[in-house]
Amino acid sequence: MSEENGPVIQQRGLYLDEMEVGAVYKHAPGRTMTEADNTWFTAVTMNTQALHLDAAWSEQQPFGQRLVNSMFTLATLVGLSVSQLTQGTIVGNLGFSEVSFPHPVFHGDTLYAETKILDKRNSKSRPGQGIVTLEHIGRNQDGTVVARAVRQTLMFTSDPNANTAGSDAAE
Repeated sequence: MSEENGPVIQQRGLYLDEMEVGAVYKHAPGRTMTEADNTWFTAVTMNTQALHLDAAWSEQQPFGQRLVNSMFTLATLVGLSVSQLTQGTIVGNLGFSEVSFPHPVFHGDTLYAETKILDKRNSKSRPGQGIVTLEHIGRNQDGTVVARAVRQTLMFTSDPNANTAGSDAAE
């Protein structure tokens, strides 16, 4: 499709057959985690944990300050990958097999994300789709790993009638 001034290119993620096992995608820009973000997310999810909301109490705890809600960190980590990897090409999120938070995130920290393709395979029961295993790594502005998540997604192939991802393992 083109217009008078040239082709129209729509932003999208990658299809299953465009993903390469072992490839690492660095996502930009990063996302600075603010006090307002943390308070809003914590309130809207009904998480009343004082570590996220009560500055005076948190000062007396091991980290000496409030922590960014780890579920907000996880959601942001995955969200940072969407435009580059799954926008319009994902069927659905299948689940997480691993999630860890090896270092806390504080107000004012900036989360940077990268994703490695760990595995992919065709679906035998869903032609034109397949399962991709992704490892998301989140680092703060100092390069310290603050989050890691391994998740499985169901992805479309570029040809809805073909299976081209590699392995023919059954679902």
